[in-house]
Amino acid sequence: MDFLKISIGLLLTLILLRISFTYLAKRGKKLPPGPTRLPIIGNLHLLGDQPHKSLEKLAKKHGPIMSLKLGQITTVVISSSEMAKEVLQKQDLEFSSNRSVPNALYAHDHYKYSAVWLPAASQWRSLRKVMNTNIFSVKRLDDNQHLRNKKVQELIDYCKKNSEKGEAVDVGRAAFRTTLNLLSNTIFSKDLTDPLSDSGKEFKELVENIMMVVGEPNLVDYFPILAKIDPQGIRRRSTIHFGKLLQLIKDLIRERITSGISQGGVSDVVDVLLTTSQETPEQIQMKHIEHMCLDLFAAGADTTSSTLEWAMTELLKNPDKMKKTQNEIAQVIGKKNVIHESDVAQLPYLRCVVKETLRMHTPIPFLVPRRVEQEVEVCGYTVPKGSQVLVNAWAIGRDETTWKDAFTFLPERFWESELDIRGQDFELIPFGGGRRICPGLPLAVRMIHVMLGSLLNCFDWDSESGNSPDGLDMEDKFGITLHKARPLLAIPSLRK
Repeated sequence: MDFLKISIGLLLTLILLRISFTYLAKRGKKLPPGPTRLPIIGNLHLLGDQPHKSLEKLAKKHGPIMSLKLGQITTVVISSSEMAKEVLQKQDLEFSSNRSVPNALYAHDHYKYSAVWLPAASQWRSLRKVMNTNIFSVKRLDDNQHLRNKKVQELIDYCKKNSEKGEAVDVGRAAFRTTLNLLSNTIFSKDLTDPLSDSGKEFKELVENIMMVVGEPNLVDYFPILAKIDPQGIRRRSTIHFGKLLQLIKDLIRERITSGISQGGVSDVVDVLLTTSQETPEQIQMKHIEHMCLDLFAAGADTTSSTLEWAMTELLKNPDKMKKTQNEIAQVIGKKNVIHESDVAQLPYLRCVVKETLRMHTPIPFLVPRRVEQEVEVCGYTVPKGSQVLVNAWAIGRDETTWKDAFTFLPERFWESELDIRGQDFELIPFGGGRRICPGLPLAVRMIHVMLGSLLNCFDWDSESGNSPDGLDMEDKFGITLHKARPLLAIPSLRK
């Protein structure tokens, strides 16, 4: 009996000691400040249907590095350029090794094959090298300029047809169709939609559905124990959408393998990728090619078209800025001409307009979420192991301590500024920064300037609704990509 009492006493003592050590260890660590947490749900009730705006307001109260408990997940939110520089540059290694993968991306094992979501290890490095060399290199982009010129001309022809009929153009859809065909020609040497009609609606909706379902707040992401139940059906829906797009991609690849060569006999991206997978299968396999194409079509077409739509909306809302942009382009290349990529260097105000659009309407408001694999200290605060890290690029772009008149569209703010969008200036990071900066940035930058500049130089534009500039709808809807809540319908008229 005495032995039993002693044993129980020792066991209780050990348990108490362990609890004490754990408590003391936690007391020595300083978590970033944040709002009071409720039992079980933590701070989930504070997100609302527009988390980028909700978290921006919370950051004004709790600071530029803030911690929340979203269900079971500790989440650290970065809301200033200084803190973004710490995370994306100074401590990039600690914060870039892994992603916080939404449960929706478990559909068709997308997260296992996508360079966007893979851990920053050997497979990820191989895929990034393949993309940087074979898709987004300066040489490859220069070689494909004729494709982009052709697709932009087709966009202008489509708008001209609408102009002759007096019909409005759905700017986002037209830009999406142009970008989609550019990507499909770059990758597969063929159009996926008719460039002179309003086709491609189903494909656009499919891609938008993917971006929306992945960006939709999902209880499973906050309570992993619910994964098998999938209470909101998000995993089920993403499986359907991903499956349809992957099947289309597989059919296109199978068609290429059967025919053996691209149209015109010139190697395109899929030729190069298939050759690379045969010569160095350790770098890239068929699954990687399929999921890489999915990322290119979904993220590439969606973010570029959304940015162009926001740019046109802001210019319609600010007609003096539109006229100033049109005058600059007309003086440099002549009115009613399609601009080429080589012209952009001579169009500083157009570049300012694009920067200001990306500042105010960051395509991906939280960038791509990160997850720390080990405990990290940032500016005196402890970020616990396994935490999700969100960089609120939307809030950084509208930070009133950085930007004067932050909520006003003022391209002139960049006129004598050296700030750029290529990931080195953390006040402006629409494409992210550090080793995991968006690999498609070089193509996106070329496309946005050329499409926007050509539309402005060839046409004058009016809102279909006839609203005054102040009456234009500027609401957005949250998802992985930040879209306009209502599509922009604008009537083009040939410039005189």
